[in-house]
Amino acid sequence: MAQFKTSRRQFLKGSVLAGGALAFPVVVPSTVFGALAPSNRIVMGCIGTGGRGTGNMKAFLGEAEVQMAALCDVDASRRGKARDIVNQKYGNTDCAEYSDFREMLAKAKLDAVMIATPDHWHALTSIAAARAGADIYCEKTLVNTVAEGIALVKAVKRYGRVLQTGSHERSNAKARFAAELVQNGRIGKLHTVQINLPVAAGQIASLNDRDTNMHSTMPIPEGFDYDMWLGHTPVEPYTVGRCHGKWRFVMNYGGGEMTDRGAHVIDQAQLGCGTDDTTPVEYQAQGKRGNSRLYDTFYDYTFECRYANGVRMIGTHDEPRGVKFIGDKGWVFIHVHGGDLEAEPKSLLAEKIGPDEKQLGRTVGHHRNFLDAIKTRQAPMAPVEVGHHTATICHLINISLQLGGRRILWDPKAEEVKGDAEANGMLSRPMRSPWRL
Repeated sequence: MAQFKTSRRQFLKGSVLAGGALAFPVVVPSTVFGALAPSNRIVMGCIGTGGRGTGNMKAFLGEAEVQMAALCDVDASRRGKARDIVNQKYGNTDCAEYSDFREMLAKAKLDAVMIATPDHWHALTSIAAARAGADIYCEKTLVNTVAEGIALVKAVKRYGRVLQTGSHERSNAKARFAAELVQNGRIGKLHTVQINLPVAAGQIASLNDRDTNMHSTMPIPEGFDYDMWLGHTPVEPYTVGRCHGKWRFVMNYGGGEMTDRGAHVIDQAQLGCGTDDTTPVEYQAQGKRGNSRLYDTFYDYTFECRYANGVRMIGTHDEPRGVKFIGDKGWVFIHVHGGDLEAEPKSLLAEKIGPDEKQLGRTVGHHRNFLDAIKTRQAPMAPVEVGHHTATICHLINISLQLGGRRILWDPKAEEVKGDAEANGMLSRPMRSPWRL
């Protein structure tokens, strides 16, 4: 039999038709080469190897067809720890290391990348990966501004890539069942979605901490490329309170709890409402802003959004964290995280969804679903449009908070604020040279 010399990357590219469709399956059957033959392997790299990044990396290392080949992080210490995990897995020293994702994408010849940087890097790294021909697993919140989301959706479509947003709660079977109950009318006509998004007491303390030791200028740690970490954001003095873990409390890098766990809870609301292809059309929010020397995100907030069909999404900082779908015949509540369900009447949880009703599908896991989507070129559970729309909702709520509770009228098709130039200007942020969308 003739030897196959075409690489998996070349095979995939040769299969792409106009618009990103494929003429035939993109993976050679395992009967030809064997299940772990080169044509079936998915060569991956990781951009961001902190806590969440290493967790995702380990999940992909547990999948037989994945070959983890390269790691990128601006922190040499974190990168080295992740490298050791990969090399131990394979019993070699082959895992390549990079501090600049552009160099990794140019040299490593990857089929896919996992991105778990701070939020302000999600869009630029994902767009670069798409341009390089790699499929993308990118952590939530998918982007840090609405404009970044618009640009990322365009890039994924242009280059025919698969993108899975790391909204793993969406792959929980219980959550999908709850969404099926709602979409198949088991609670009657849906009229209200209640979002519970509490901010932990420790986070509130951090948001109001004026400790000069945490926020004063410090020497940059050895092996940490701080300028690269800042990226397109304004130049700021290094302090331990700005970076690892705490960055999400600074609006330039994240959006606080609203874009942290809020991206999970609001994403569940979108799934249950069946509104993945759109967003609410009105937003209004009130809350308290951090009063520390560094942190400026919000807490103790309330918000109300309205969809075009009249369904209201109301949010508070009440416990327990989750989303409640309320109809005229009952309700169902999804606990986030974990996916445990409550309902009234309780008999709803014993319902069966019939074969002719709306079925939302299942997967054994969010990471597994991404790999399956790479092979089939079908949409994963949380494709780029879903991640973008969920992020847009979070950002518009934050914009209303920043504007003191101003009512935001949103056009989901044009993706712009109606009649409010100031709010429209907050859909994007300036980028420090040489970075640009």
